[in-house]
Amino acid sequence: MSKPTLDDAFQDWKDREELAEKMIPMIGKLYRKNVVPYIHGEPLYNRSVIEMMKVHRFVRQIEKNEMSEFETFPVLEALSKLDLGPVHIDIGKLTSTWMQLSEEDSSLDLNEYLKENCAEVLGRETTSSHPATDVVIYGFGRIGRLMLRLLVEKTGGGQNLVPRAVVLRVPKDKELDLNRRASLLRRDSVHGSFQGTIRVDTENQVLICNGNAIKFIYASDPGEVDYKAYGINNALVVDSTGAWRDEEGLSRHLQANGTAKVLLTTSAKGSLKNIVSGVNSDQVLPEDKLIGAASCTTNAIVPVLKCINDRFGIVRGHMETVHAYTDDQNLHDNIHPKERRGRSAPLNLVLTESNATSSVGKLLPELAGKLTGNSIRVPVANVSMAILNLTLESAQTREAVNEYLREISLNSAMQRQVGYTISSEVVSTDFIGDRHAGVIDSHATIADGRQVVLYVWYDNEFGYTCQVVRVAQKMAGIKYPVVPPQPASDSSKMSLVSTG
Repeated sequence: MSKPTLDDAFQDWKDREELAEKMIPMIGKLYRKNVVPYIHGEPLYNRSVIEMMKVHRFVRQIEKNEMSEFETFPVLEALSKLDLGPVHIDIGKLTSTWMQLSEEDSSLDLNEYLKENCAEVLGRETTSSHPATDVVIYGFGRIGRLMLRLLVEKTGGGQNLVPRAVVLRVPKDKELDLNRRASLLRRDSVHGSFQGTIRVDTENQVLICNGNAIKFIYASDPGEVDYKAYGINNALVVDSTGAWRDEEGLSRHLQANGTAKVLLTTSAKGSLKNIVSGVNSDQVLPEDKLIGAASCTTNAIVPVLKCINDRFGIVRGHMETVHAYTDDQNLHDNIHPKERRGRSAPLNLVLTESNATSSVGKLLPELAGKLTGNSIRVPVANVSMAILNLTLESAQTREAVNEYLREISLNSAMQRQVGYTISSEVVSTDFIGDRHAGVIDSHATIADGRQVVLYVWYDNEFGYTCQVVRVAQKMAGIKYPVVPPQPASDSSKMSLVSTG
């Protein structure tokens, strides 16, 4: 549709607001059937009316078309009337293509168009394309709590990753500990309130989060827990402690009764695989028992580096991360096993090493030995930035690099990993809660011949945890049909023709 005039702006807003209100129950009904709706990779479930409208506005800005609620509502309404099986369905992409086709031929029928695109999942009686997987979160710090929030949010129809238990060290007072854990889950100084309700059952040592009963188990060793005694079977253990990072250490989880696989929420050491969702997810095999999800910085930079190398070729480069402080640093100067990190985190810029560049060579062998890197810890609680200074194989313009990355963020298999912003006013707090592994700050991109500098924002807590969940889904064999189908994962072959 065309932009409203100034005189019509308020009425236009009210009309779109009404449509967004009508969308919410339709989206909820679909989601309970494990039909997961998106708009260009942005999830629509568990959204408020205003959040729904903001998603539309954001996509309009970077998609460069005027797709609004007026266009998406008829598509969503028609989809809600179809007998769909489990699927991830991008309403934004379906709508963009429909806008093009119907403009060229007004005789086309929307229902027939949608039935053709959804043919693979029409008439499926089951609400699940895979068995449910029990999940145990081992450790309940920053990542552990965000992991539980995301798992509760994503339960959908209940046939996905099912949070069953949290394992902690034995406290002095279990009842007091459970109540304090519940409080930390409810309220977060960075990420805000838990989206839902939490009920504390101290008698059974259970938190009931949006209907999910999560047992709190206290143990001093991973191998001593009998999960089957709590009805937990073949569980995927998500170890967020980082206490064990090699095969010998992580295998202790497999000695427990009722476990099947282990996912580490940092870089695994030795011969263990590290997986960055969207980059080397195809390396996850059914027989893999122990996997690392790499670090937050590795997850932020590797998708961008792969895209740039696939398209333009990288000769060499340097990465500098401006990283939020973490809880392994000190409030006041104190002893620390690593150089400089003993100094007060809230008062200093702390120059330290980064292992992310060495991880790049393992994940992308074609870039092995081509990158150097360092990190500066800064006095902010969350959201970091990676600055990639790259020498390419050929000269490129700023416009060409940005346009390519914009299309990656909208129309590629890596759209959940690579985000994109066009604003010249964004700062770090604007990216709290962003679900991408990293977000390109297009306004800051520099290109001078073969030299290109990219600025990549990333929520080193929440965005990273979203990546961990994606790896967990892969390990559990959770795979939905995607409508419309995702483009080829080789970003060098991606068409640069906009669908808008």
